[in-house]
Amino acid sequence: MVAGLAILFALAAWTGSAFPRHGDWQPPPAYERDVVEILIGHNGVHTEIAMPAVTAHRNWHALFPVTDLAAPTRPYTHVAVSWGERAFFLDTPTWSELNPLTAARALIGGEGVVHVAHYVRPAPSEDYRVLRLRAEEYRALAADIAARIDPASARETIPGYDRFDVFYTARGTYHIGNTCNQWTSDRLANAGIRSGAWTPLPSGVMQWVPRGGTAP
Repeated sequence: MVAGLAILFALAAWTGSAFPRHGDWQPPPAYERDVVEILIGHNGVHTEIAMPAVTAHRNWHALFPVTDLAAPTRPYTHVAVSWGERAFFLDTPTWSELNPLTAARALIGGEGVVHVAHYVRPAPSEDYRVLRLRAEEYRALAADIAARIDPASARETIPGYDRFDVFYTARGTYHIGNTCNQWTSDRLANAGIRSGAWTPLPSGVMQWVPRGGTAP
């Protein structure tokens, strides 16, 4: 029975992610000048949105200060943001560390947290793809992300997996219809960018991110 449910879930995830929102969206042409390059990546479990730490449109260090990190003095260039269920997120950095009981509890419903990693010139790859956005699209994306993060005075700060990342308590309830990967897709869709309709798995997010692009 468990195997059957897993197959049904995988089929539903594949079907849901095959239908795009904003299906006619295209990245800005190469000649367009006012463009912001972000990256969409995954580690096999979670997807994240990596953005320049500081641009004319947003200073992420103001919302996510490097002083919250164990290694605050590195020359960070990018901030990567993702969201998920607290116990599942904190205990499952990779699939090999997946606890089925933790996963099952998360799918029923759990407290949301945001994971924020600070990077120095992250390298594009097949699993970490550059996504070029128009300035207005990036501003909409940044505003939507910021609106879902509690201010510093109202959130708990939790140590991350390493010296350059951190967790914060955040708005939203995690459940089977609102997973970490769905959160990524919803942020893109809310900014008018093409993304899958229902993307509980990272593959459902990544299939809509164009391959190629340029280094940030």
